[in-house]
Amino acid sequence: MTRPCDMLPPVRGSIQRDAGLKDMVWFRAGGVAEILFRPADVEDLGMFLAARSTDIPVTVIGVGSNLLVRDGGVPGTVIRLPASFGKIEAQGMRVRAGAAALDAHVARVAADAGIAGLEFLRGVPGTVGGALRMNAGCYGREISDILVEATALDNEGRKVTLTRAEMGFSYRHSEVEGSPDAPEAIKARMEALAASREAAQPIRAKTGGSTFKNPQGAKAWELIDRAGCRGLKVGAAQVSEKHCNFLINTGEATASDIEALGEEVRRRVRDKDGVSLEWEIKRIGLPLGALA
Repeated sequence: MTRPCDMLPPVRGSIQRDAGLKDMVWFRAGGVAEILFRPADVEDLGMFLAARSTDIPVTVIGVGSNLLVRDGGVPGTVIRLPASFGKIEAQGMRVRAGAAALDAHVARVAADAGIAGLEFLRGVPGTVGGALRMNAGCYGREISDILVEATALDNEGRKVTLTRAEMGFSYRHSEVEGSPDAPEAIKARMEALAASREAAQPIRAKTGGSTFKNPQGAKAWELIDRAGCRGLKVGAAQVSEKHCNFLINTGEATASDIEALGEEVRRRVRDKDGVSLEWEIKRIGLPLGALA
């Protein structure tokens, strides 16, 4: 029987079958990737995309800070960008960063260069690629506020440049470059943001960050709290006592435990306030036993 891995084009990077993803996501739970591909560089990734069979699905993951991999695993090819895709460079009042660059590292490079306006990235977990995909943000700022342009590869491996408008972000009136300021002042603001985040969120737990999007005119955590879900458990998965829009793995929770807990929270909020919470965490893969 031909396996999808046997149909892949030759690459210079690494390919691994049945690769565990549990240790690549912050929840520390979940199944395997049928195929895990780590490209050597942009050219290697482009050649793979151009030559791959379109019958094989492709999923791209970052460092898994806002991701739940279901216990049955992810069919097809999972692409994880290595450190070579994480270079960061300050250029005038702009910063150029690779998709695998950690958001917090981008903030530090900007601060060292005296570029203000990117401090909020210190409080955004994950990578630049994931932040762009989700328009991540905190403390009143989002990636859409600061993006100048993004360079990407399309499904056929061709390099394309996307403007902020082409990324599909909602419009916000803001400057697309940073502004000059003293590095010490920028770093002080970053540390204040980090301290505020640690005081309010269970960032040292095994968690995937904010679980649900804030509904229009409301805050998800307040709805969850009002529905009596603070501390609620399913197996080893628990609604955080510290911030109840966070689900945490208290030990050996499965992805099924975590997802079931989230659905129970959604049910209780819907019954209490008539609001259907929308998942913010990205859930990928199949139920247990579905990937044979």
